[in-house]
Amino acid sequence: MSTPSPHGRSRIAALALVLAAASALTLTACDDSGGSSTSSSTPSAPDTASFSGNAASALASAEASARAKASELAASASAAASSFEASVSAEVERANKAAQTELAKVDGQGNAMSDVTMTGKPRSETGGLLAVVVTITNKTDRTASYAVQVDFLDSSGKAVETRYVGAEDLKPGEKAQPVAVSRKPAEPVLTPQLAKAQRY
Repeated sequence: MSTPSPHGRSRIAALALVLAAASALTLTACDDSGGSSTSSSTPSAPDTASFSGNAASALASAEASARAKASELAASASAAASSFEASVSAEVERANKAAQTELAKVDGQGNAMSDVTMTGKPRSETGGLLAVVVTITNKTDRTASYAVQVDFLDSSGKAVETRYVGAEDLKPGEKAQPVAVSRKPAEPVLTPQLAKAQRY
């Protein structure tokens, strides 16, 4: 077998170097692909630095908005109730106080229970307050004044609030319709009851 010439030996050495380099590249590629497949099977944590907000702050914002809305509705209902109560004139309030004074002298239910009826007012018209229209009709043949007591009862039948209304100098056959308003909260629900009615 003949010995390769120096030129041939250098060509063989160069070829060996190329093959070695190719082998190294192949091994690196295998390692990378193996590493990639391994890393793709294990989820990585998201980069939270790229987030513009977080769930906790969004929830707090929604909660604050709901609280503000509820407060606004409560304030609106309170204003409506105050407006309704303010619609009662000073003259009516004076008559109501006179009625209370008159009824303090009365034993029993009084002499005018048959001259008085009551009708509830829708809460939508009273700012959410419990109110009843007390219709007083002078069924006598002479001018008379009236004093009426309305009790507001709880579910056990106990009077938890008492309101007084009155009408003065009603002519025969004339009617008056004062309003008795409870200042108690909407819950628990109360029931208005005609307690006393006195003609004087």
